[in-house]
Amino acid sequence: MKAKLLSRTVKPNTGKPVIGVFAPCDPRIDQASRERSTNIVQHAAEELAGKIKLPDGTAAEVVYSDVLIDAEAQADQVARQFKEAGVNVLVCVPDTWSFPQLTTISLLSHFPKDIPINFTTGNSGTRPGVVYTHATSGAIAQYGKLTHINVGKWPDSGQNPTMSPETLKALIDWCYAAVTFQGLKGKRVVVFGHDSMGMETALPHVLETRNQFGLEITRLDMKLLADMLKKESYEKEELKRLRSWLENHSADRIELPDGEKDSELLDQSLALYLIVRDLMKEVDAVGGGFMSQLEWGSDDRGIQLPVADIMESLFNSTFDHNGPKAVQPFATEADVQALLTQLFMTWLSGGNPPLFMDFRKVWDKEDISEFAAQNGYQPKGDEAWMKKGFVDGVNSGSASFNWAAMPEADENEVMKNISFPKAVDYFYYLGNSVHFKSPGNIKGLAARLAYSSLSGMFSMIWDEAETVALPDELAQKICDGANPTWPHTFVVPKYASMTEYKQYAPANHFHMTWGLEPARMQFWMDFANVLSVAPWQARPTFIEGTDRPIPLLYLVNGGEDVTKKMKAGKV
Repeated sequence: MKAKLLSRTVKPNTGKPVIGVFAPCDPRIDQASRERSTNIVQHAAEELAGKIKLPDGTAAEVVYSDVLIDAEAQADQVARQFKEAGVNVLVCVPDTWSFPQLTTISLLSHFPKDIPINFTTGNSGTRPGVVYTHATSGAIAQYGKLTHINVGKWPDSGQNPTMSPETLKALIDWCYAAVTFQGLKGKRVVVFGHDSMGMETALPHVLETRNQFGLEITRLDMKLLADMLKKESYEKEELKRLRSWLENHSADRIELPDGEKDSELLDQSLALYLIVRDLMKEVDAVGGGFMSQLEWGSDDRGIQLPVADIMESLFNSTFDHNGPKAVQPFATEADVQALLTQLFMTWLSGGNPPLFMDFRKVWDKEDISEFAAQNGYQPKGDEAWMKKGFVDGVNSGSASFNWAAMPEADENEVMKNISFPKAVDYFYYLGNSVHFKSPGNIKGLAARLAYSSLSGMFSMIWDEAETVALPDELAQKICDGANPTWPHTFVVPKYASMTEYKQYAPANHFHMTWGLEPARMQFWMDFANVLSVAPWQARPTFIEGTDRPIPLLYLVNGGEDVTKKMKAGKV
């Protein structure tokens, strides 16, 4: 027998998230009930198909087996079907009682222990799929594997029952988390430069990131970018198209006071986007980061180079000069934990653009009331920004263009709200910043990943949040008091008080993604074994219809944090 040389042609879906839907069944049951079970499998798969979007706009593949798992033989058969199809996410939709060890537990033995599995079932007394779900979930929890159950609703009778919208939504949220967890394994991000400005909350924890998330961090020196800029290692014609695109949108809002010199600097900053984009493509990176400060553009001992604000904003946006594109989360100041936060939240939201911000001034209710009075504005008191206060989220780079308008806005509507003033303060006027004020009423999650060497674990500090819009004159004065050339987003946390928000920030940066709800984040934190930190006094431990139910594994092991520490080997 000879060794077999593999073909260099790889299946297109290799390594991508693939959801496999299946069902166990009682071999003693009548044929009509078996047909109903098969119909439920097909229905669940078809309901999921096309609904779990990846950041590139494609949908996660969904497959199903019409082989009902009665015992070990069928479990092995379905497992082989799924492995051949590349399945790495499991959805079980039981409609009848069956025998846990002979069915799903036997199937699970074919897969890694961390493969996500969900049990979605109706709440039927006639055909107790819910009984099977509880029996199997309990058995699996005993040997330390995480599962999630979704006891939902579909009709007790009829051959083609359909799950309720609430049941489907809970399953879709779970699938997004599972796809994010599995889909990012083996991916990599590229970070240019070392930890900027000595910010230890920004460090690339290479080994821990690899072990916990399956992500690689490719580290490249900024000298490579400086050299490639000097060598003009980019397509000159594409640079012209990029410059023309920017001017077509914003010519009257691009500040070039020094004429030709400033125009050349703008070209260099745009060329930087093309260079970094191509380098990221070379290594198939899903995100990136750029150190900038201090060596790149604000240390006068070296050769000053143009600011990277436009480049960073372009990566975080859903379009550029070539049209619609996938977001590639990008972090300024080589803030790797910011990059990871944005990356996970972008995937969890199906590709929504992230917002990178300084956790700048926290305006509590008293602060903003006093400031308004000083500036001749009399609040009514019922304004959203007056009820609690807000955070002025502002930073020189990484602000996605999309956040200049509402989520449904198109490219033209977004770009008309953006200006490109000369960069000031720390950057020696070498290039252009990005400036806009985000509109109000954008809802999502504001969060920040953190790491502790004491526990050896990552945590996610998070809350639901909403943007607010202030009266124009007042908003401008607030921008002027921080930096008038940078983007500003005024953010109000839903549950955190402003005192809590001030005290519990894990770093000087925080991040927001619209259209992202708590359950998805919670499911993902379960899979990734990340500690959930939402210590706000006003937030209940569990909010029905908002939070995912606590997994049984946590309940029988003393709680969520204790169990996660056990899984990490820290207890």
